[in-house]
Amino acid sequence: MYLLRCSDGSLYTGWTTRIEHRLERHRAGKASRYTASRLPVELAAVLPMPDRREARREEARIKRLDRASKLGLIAERGTFVMMGDDGQPTPRTQRQDR
Repeated sequence: MYLLRCSDGSLYTGWTTRIEHRLERHRAGKASRYTASRLPVELAAVLPMPDRREARREEARIKRLDRASKLGLIAERGTFVMMGDDGQPTPRTQRQDR
């Protein structure tokens, strides 16, 4: 599960098993029509899920939330990420931009 922040400030929610590949596709404008029209996008959060079924379920739940609730979820979970040397997301326990 991941959330992207689009250039217009909107949030996009999706799921994947290959976050770096999916992020590259979003940035190239090839992952979804929504993000393609709102480039550039940045990775706001990764929310690890135990399996695909749970990821799809959580994606659907988050998509029904309003913006304030999505921002609260991101802040509450403390899951802003930075990319590691291997190109994979590494969770931060504390946000460094506060």
